[in-house]
Amino acid sequence: MRRDIPPLAEVRRLTQKKRDAWWTVLLVDPVATPLVRQTAMRTRITPNQITWGALLLGLVSAACFTQGDWRWLVAGAVVYHLSFVLDCMDGKVARLTGQGSVFGAWLDYIFDRIRVMACAVALMGGQYHRTGDTFYIWLAAGVVALDGLRYINSLEIFKTRHTMRKQIKARIRAARRAEDTAEVAFMEDLLRDNPEADIEQDLQQDRAEVMESTERTENTPVLVAVPSPKRRKKDVIDLQREFRSRFPGYLRARSYLLRHRVRTHLVSGIEFQMGVFIIGPLFDAVIPVTVVSAVLLLLFELAIVYKLLLSTRDFARTLDSFENTKTPAAA
Repeated sequence: MRRDIPPLAEVRRLTQKKRDAWWTVLLVDPVATPLVRQTAMRTRITPNQITWGALLLGLVSAACFTQGDWRWLVAGAVVYHLSFVLDCMDGKVARLTGQGSVFGAWLDYIFDRIRVMACAVALMGGQYHRTGDTFYIWLAAGVVALDGLRYINSLEIFKTRHTMRKQIKARIRAARRAEDTAEVAFMEDLLRDNPEADIEQDLQQDRAEVMESTERTENTPVLVAVPSPKRRKKDVIDLQREFRSRFPGYLRARSYLLRHRVRTHLVSGIEFQMGVFIIGPLFDAVIPVTVVSAVLLLLFELAIVYKLLLSTRDFARTLDSFENTKTPAAA
């Protein structure tokens, strides 16, 4: 038995994400985190072995779904939830024991997609065999497509945000070579790291200070001076300003959710899967629950795309502000 595994409270701090899906926070972490500690302390099981276990349980769940009968649907839903618990444990064990790897992350992603595809085909195929309703065939294709769309969209949005950040940091580095400028941070990171802060009040105070020192124009909306107690003043690049101005209650809702480790993306791929493979089978309401889950997933994905659109406008204004700064200096 390993003696270097810390107490449960420390394991929670080390392994649980700062923000996660509400299903994971409420229904998985309370079970998975103690199991992670016991697994790391008493066994030599590796994260990749846990990933394989999650896949095997997912296939068992699919086998239950193929039977079509409600009792088998309940069994499949329970096994699917256990599969997801294991799926959450592999990453936690990796973080706790330092056994994480790039290949393990790839394996986890691929096995997740295989599990969803197998369970979707099995669940809808079993219901089609039981009822003869061809709508289940379309549902199977829709579930697989939406699961893929969700993760493709997430990856592309991440790449777009990374590109915007990279270009802004390149402009900042260029400016620093010309003169000593303040450090740069991103507003969304500050909000994530300190969700309890009264961000709206701080922003109003900072904007008031900026207004006293210089006349602002319509094309300089994104640089906000934020004092740091341990470091010199930073220039905060705010790529979510237009979104928050259109939805003023967003910050309060976001801060409240983050204080409870819940992300604002309330219906993501995780909640979609749980609706289709757990809630629907448990209540023998596969069609209505799947349709509602799909609609909610699409609405949240569209909201993220809309937020990205507004963020790209803030990004364009940020680059324009750098150009406007260079022009007077050259003159």
